[in-house]
Amino acid sequence: MEFIENENLKIAVNPRGAELTSLYDKITNTEYMWGGDPAFWGKHSPVLFPIVGTLKNNTYYYEGQAYRLSRHGFAREMQFTVADKTETSITFSLVSGTETLQTFPFSFRFYITYALQSKSLSVTYYVINGGPTPMYFSVGAHPAFKVPIAEGTRYDDYYLEFGKEEDAGRWPISKDGLIEEQPVPLLSGKKLPLTKSLFYKDALVFKHLKSGSVSLKSDTTDRGFNFQFPGFPFMGIWAAKDADFVCIEPWCGIADSVDTSQDLTQKEGINRLEAGGVFERGWKVEIF
Repeated sequence: MEFIENENLKIAVNPRGAELTSLYDKITNTEYMWGGDPAFWGKHSPVLFPIVGTLKNNTYYYEGQAYRLSRHGFAREMQFTVADKTETSITFSLVSGTETLQTFPFSFRFYITYALQSKSLSVTYYVINGGPTPMYFSVGAHPAFKVPIAEGTRYDDYYLEFGKEEDAGRWPISKDGLIEEQPVPLLSGKKLPLTKSLFYKDALVFKHLKSGSVSLKSDTTDRGFNFQFPGFPFMGIWAAKDADFVCIEPWCGIADSVDTSQDLTQKEGINRLEAGGVFERGWKVEIF
């Protein structure tokens, strides 16, 4: 496990998957991350790469050849190396090799930087195309935040508040993990009250929200956080059934649709990165 800290915060990151496992407020002695109870969901904040969500039949096609990738891709199960570390920041790297080329035929370098400043954690993804041809990929985040945060509060005391007024439907997920053809009305305004039953039909999937931020708040405590996700066109909000957390998932990519062609280059939300190109995207969580 790797640790960095500043005057306010301390985080822990597991090199396996470069997974954030703890975001701890040293001033109030408050943990903000889900503890990973395997009875509900044994993860904390998996990194989604080189796909987000599920492929139809766990298969995609590129230049006429079939490749198999499991849900959310392989990065979350791979061992990253520490490329750079200071007291308040750490960068992990994953480089393509024989193992990755079997399921993803592109040469890449993937870096993730975690950096603390004041009461904020910034997470930045860098994807570098090391091959001679365009690379097609997705990348996303899946951090699970503990709810309730403050002692004496309940799950349904909390709500999510978006940065802008929203009028957005959620895109239902089929039993095979694919995106259905039509959205179902859900968001109207800024507030989304949290309840356990909200997630009984799987994740809430949104496309092209107006907001670039969302906050977790409660009328019963002043503890919460603001989550900023500029430049991510898709968003998932999820919790395992009856679990005490909420995942806020900004995505540059999305699961296959039920009517997908399975052609990687035509996949909804896919990112095309030219040879030698660098893709950068990041999110930030500020606690209060």
